[in-house]
Amino acid sequence: TIELTTAYFAPRPMFVEALRAAADRGVSVEIIVPGPHIDKGLVRSAGRAVLAQLLDADISIYEYQPTMLHAKTLVIDGRWCSIGSANFDNRSFALNDEATLCVQSERVAEQLATAFAADRDLSTRIEPSRWTWRSPVERATEAVATLTRREL
Repeated sequence: TIELTTAYFAPRPMFVEALRAAADRGVSVEIIVPGPHIDKGLVRSAGRAVLAQLLDADISIYEYQPTMLHAKTLVIDGRWCSIGSANFDNRSFALNDEATLCVQSERVAEQLATAFAADRDLSTRIEPSRWTWRSPVERATEAVATLTRREL
C-alpha cells in the first residue's frame, strides 16, 4: 500500500510512472491532494494535468475540502513512513532545502494511517468518469501549467 498526502502535487513524469508501475504490480495507491483552498493555483493546475494518467492506473485520488492542506506524509506497506516539509514536486526534491524524517515503524505508520483516513473522510474522491468531463478552460489551464512543472 501507498498512502500519500501532499500540499503541492506537481509530479515529474518519472514519479508518475513510478506510481503507475506500483499500481500495475497490485499496490493499492491512494493520494490526498489539495482541493479548492490552495495558495498556489498554478501548482494545483500542473498537478491536475497528470491526474488522468494516475486515474487510468486505478490510483485513488482525493481532494481535501475543508481548508488548505499542508500535510506532507507518506506511508508504505503500513511500516515505512516519511514526514516532513518536502512536497512531491521538483522544487522540493531539487531546489529547496527540505527536511524529511523517514522511519520504519508499524506504530508510527498506524498513527499516520489513522490521520490519512480522517483526512480522506474530509476529501472528495475524483471519479475517473467525471474527470473526463472537465471544462475546456480547466484543460487549457492544466496544459499551460504543465509547461512550468519543472520549475514548480
